[in-house]
Amino acid sequence: MSNTLFLVLLTLVGGVAVTLQSQMMGVVDRNVGTLPSVLFTYGSGAILVGLIYLVARPGSLGEVASQPAFTWFSGVMGLIIIGTIGYTVPRLGLGAALTLFVAFQLIAAVVIDHFGWLGAAQSSVSVTKIIGILVLMFGTWLVVKQ
Repeated sequence: MSNTLFLVLLTLVGGVAVTLQSQMMGVVDRNVGTLPSVLFTYGSGAILVGLIYLVARPGSLGEVASQPAFTWFSGVMGLIIIGTIGYTVPRLGLGAALTLFVAFQLIAAVVIDHFGWLGAAQSSVSVTKIIGILVLMFGTWLVVKQ
């Protein structure tokens, strides 16, 4: 299997996992609220990754301290992502919420790539990328409109 095919299949698994997690969190959010659903999601994830780390022993956690300061906010961003998904899915619907998430992710990614922010490889905005964003925004509007 080629490396590209493997990466495409891996993103397929990740995309399906995001969708399943979003719906599951939406149910928990609707039943008990946003903060308990975020705590439940992060808590269960922390327990699992802790157990995997103890078994696999993949490296030193001490090396994390030497990473750029901005990377320390990745966990905070995760909380924002999880909380926002949990809150918006039961209110907008799974398809609309995730379509908006993907559209705004692409816009943010293109801006970050264009300027090379946060350690990203610099990749200038092109007419093709702008057309792609406009097509995505039109598709987003079609999915989200009532």
